[in-house]
Amino acid sequence: EGNPYTWWVGKANEKHYYWGGSGPGIQKCACGIERNCTDPKYYCNCDADYKQWRKDAGMLSYKEHLPVSQVVVGDVDRPGSEAKISVGPVRCQGDRNYWNAASFVTSSSYLHFSTFQGETSADISFYFKTSASDGVFLENLGNTDFIKLELKSATEVSFSFDVGNGPVEIVVRSPNQLNDDQWHRVNAERNVKQASLQVDQLPLEVRKAPTEGHTRLELYSQLYVGAAGGQRGFLGCIRSLRMNGVTLDLEERAKVTPGVKPGCSGHCTSYGMYCANGGKCVEKYNGYSCDCSKTAYDGPFCIKDVGAFFEEGMWLRYNFHSPGTSMKDLVSRTLLSSTDPETTAPDLNLHKEELSFSFSTTKSPCVLLYISSYTQDFMAVLVKPSGNLQIRYSLGGTKEPYNIDVDHRNMANGQPHTVNITRNGRDIVLQLDHYPPTSYSLPTTSDIQFNSPKALFLGKVIEIGKIDQDIYKYNTPGFTGCLSRVQFNQIAPLKAALRPTNASSHVHIQGELVESNCGASPLTIPPMSAATDPWHLDSASADFPYNGQAIGDGVNRNSAIIGGVIAVVIFTILCTLVFLIRYMFRHKGTYHTNEAKGAESAESADAAIMNNDPNFTETIDESKKEWLI
Repeated sequence: EGNPYTWWVGKANEKHYYWGGSGPGIQKCACGIERNCTDPKYYCNCDADYKQWRKDAGMLSYKEHLPVSQVVVGDVDRPGSEAKISVGPVRCQGDRNYWNAASFVTSSSYLHFSTFQGETSADISFYFKTSASDGVFLENLGNTDFIKLELKSATEVSFSFDVGNGPVEIVVRSPNQLNDDQWHRVNAERNVKQASLQVDQLPLEVRKAPTEGHTRLELYSQLYVGAAGGQRGFLGCIRSLRMNGVTLDLEERAKVTPGVKPGCSGHCTSYGMYCANGGKCVEKYNGYSCDCSKTAYDGPFCIKDVGAFFEEGMWLRYNFHSPGTSMKDLVSRTLLSSTDPETTAPDLNLHKEELSFSFSTTKSPCVLLYISSYTQDFMAVLVKPSGNLQIRYSLGGTKEPYNIDVDHRNMANGQPHTVNITRNGRDIVLQLDHYPPTSYSLPTTSDIQFNSPKALFLGKVIEIGKIDQDIYKYNTPGFTGCLSRVQFNQIAPLKAALRPTNASSHVHIQGELVESNCGASPLTIPPMSAATDPWHLDSASADFPYNGQAIGDGVNRNSAIIGGVIAVVIFTILCTLVFLIRYMFRHKGTYHTNEAKGAESAESADAAIMNNDPNFTETIDESKKEWLI
């Protein structure tokens, strides 16, 4: 029915359903575009489901969707079916000076270079980003001649020059604001015949040169980038400045120039949303990076799960309190978010917690996670003998712990499951996998403070002192399976164990911890129903002609023969009727199409779309600079 069971995840954590050799929006593989798939009914070779191995391969070259971070494969429970998937490396090429940039932080800031040699021909291009409404980009003077590019207003860019025939100015007016702190491209050209100016993809403004008069641009001063001659300079960032094909090294000159900084700040304004799962965007002089240290994730965009496989009897303990650290310092630094004014009180008590992790197991009962304290308070997440999940809170004030039982599904089914628990005072919100969040409330007699947290356990509880009876019972032999992206407030214990961080000294492990993502990514693919599953066979109703049972008597045999003859006769009559109808209503005619340009030479409609649709290509200017395959 067109619902894919396999996809890949690219930048910004978006799902994509096209494959190598195809393009965005086309749910096909390369063979579907070229119309040479193994089975013409399908658009991928692998969809044919033959007993022999078939292959779909190709390049993913749409830059905005790269890199590939995950491949999700569904329909894997069918017996006798196998799949192999490999993702090749990201390959990049382009101009290394594409991000050579400088930031002008005051209106009097400028960089100076040697005189621009553009007597008969000048070709100037650059990118700018600003929140100011005006300012001079660059200027070079002669005795009377000059050349200048400036932002005249929030919507106007001006290119002016004088070669001895009087000043000439070309202005491009944009319907949108140009001081929106986004990148805009300027391209100015001048030769003996004409001059032109273009901003982004706006129409090109052209001015013809006079047929008589001076043609040479004679300049003597230095080239100033930014403020010049007491004029208001440019405030913002300029990158990839090219003058007659030569890229000026803005970064090196900015390093020794007051008021100008190498590189561009403000990358996080444009790209900070790509730092996922609580990752913090960090400005760098030539780009940005994502700080994942306060998350349970890893990778350049904080989207890679950090998890591990736990063998039976293995456990991990994260001590909130380490030797030489006072409890007050510890709570304020690690357990509590320093940005939350409600949780910085030095009373060593937690009024709120946020816990999230994913797991997969086939064994029950077991203890997934346990948080102990220096008092009798604790929190636990358990899998009961029935395979159901239970969250248990004991904060004092009640005789028995407060239990949240999730009885509507078996969690010990070997599939990855995600658990998110948030408590704020008495209110608890629980979300499992893709189900809607469910709210609960602690009893009115219960305390709402988690007093003096001590340690967090994964897999098994090894704690001195009295332990809840059920937890003690579920504690043997221990958890077997996978845990991933475990995070309790600001603490990521698995990541601290698997990655060398400042928190690694808090971790103690019994057994060998093997990194694995087998507990990551909750199952989001609903099982196929019998009606939509093309490989489903109901054994109770399936009729196999040779299933080991002989035909009992001649009556059944004769009935089968008669039925076959009748079926052949009916089929022959239908074929004859179809032939007669086609013959009777045959007619000639003409038709018109509205095909894309180049459709005549394209192998298919999809190929024609990919060749002509601008959505599948970069702008001409961008593609010259940077592209990935």
